[in-house]
Amino acid sequence: MKLPKIGPAFLVTAAFIGPGTIITASMAGANYGLSLVWALLFAMVATLVLQEMAARLGIVSQQGLGENIRQAIKHPFIKVCVVMLVVSAIVVGNGAYQSGNISGASLGLISVTEQLGWEVTFANTLFPLFIGLCAFALLITGSYKIIERALVLLVGLMSVAFIVTFFLSEPQWQLLMTSFFAFELPTGATLTVIALIGTTVVPYNLFLHTSTASKKWQSVKDISTARKDLFVSIPLGALISVAILSTAASAFFGKQISLQSAADIAPVLQPLFGDSASLLLGLGLFAAGISSAITAPLAAAFALSGILNLDKNLNAFGFRLTWIIILVIGVVVSSAGFKPVAVIWFAQVANGILLPLISIFLLWIMNTKVLGVHRNNVWQNIAAAGVIFITLLLGGRSLMSAFGLL
Repeated sequence: MKLPKIGPAFLVTAAFIGPGTIITASMAGANYGLSLVWALLFAMVATLVLQEMAARLGIVSQQGLGENIRQAIKHPFIKVCVVMLVVSAIVVGNGAYQSGNISGASLGLISVTEQLGWEVTFANTLFPLFIGLCAFALLITGSYKIIERALVLLVGLMSVAFIVTFFLSEPQWQLLMTSFFAFELPTGATLTVIALIGTTVVPYNLFLHTSTASKKWQSVKDISTARKDLFVSIPLGALISVAILSTAASAFFGKQISLQSAADIAPVLQPLFGDSASLLLGLGLFAAGISSAITAPLAAAFALSGILNLDKNLNAFGFRLTWIIILVIGVVVSSAGFKPVAVIWFAQVANGILLPLISIFLLWIMNTKVLGVHRNNVWQNIAAAGVIFITLLLGGRSLMSAFGLL
């Protein structure tokens, strides 16, 4: 059997499996065991539905989602409002998330160096700078192929690290399999379910996938290849999330252990699994953080270039300036040890509005003449409408949380 070529969907996986996903899945496993595994299955399906539309739009229109939104909205006032919303969400939101990505990758490196017995002076400052320089070196090449191959390598490392640790934890296989379809909702788990879905279904990946698919493929004949790419990459991301949740369930469920950040996972596992698991988790956390630290600025640049009608060539000045700003924000905040409450608050508000809004725009565009014969069929519209309903709930939860109503 011929394996599908690795493509843009791997970037999506690299983007959504970051430190935020790691700690969310770990908290779910630690607090509720395997009972919330079904939420990850739903998140995977929702991601497949939205990202398939994004990839199809990119291939058929040969444009990114930002360009399509800007061209589809004719009313000047509405267009200005949407552009301002997307720009603010991209710059502030991605800047806030980027600091978390770099911090997570740094914590992974710290864990690895500790396991190897190395002492690194000023690690909390040097590691974020090192990770930022690594991301800069890859992005400044302006080569999509180089960036893609680097991310494939990082996703591969991340996959091996978390999946091997998962097997070391000796999961309860029968309970795990039945949990996928149990749809159990323990008391107090509602927000955790929303968080598991929300860390997987994110608006920035729609911009990223549409633009990268248009760069990767130029013919509608490639839609089937894009789907194969999608159905390999996204389930892999879901498998990694399940592995993290299951490992945390095996190690922490039923025990009074507090997990406050992704850094807490590896050291606590050492007495249970030995140095091998702790080292693997540290490597996985590093790979997850740095892969997301590359894709977040890239997604921001694609989104901003499209919505503002700028040159989206990877070597264009505006494109580079966008990802450099996001990268610098992440490095500065991470290395300084700031807790940007106000920035994260705004990011929650922006993401709460942007996710359902962008999903609705995407569904609308997928039914216009831009797609021609490749527009959505009835079943695709039903599936997308169901996912959008969930994104509206996610958006409401994000806004309520930001305003202290949850």
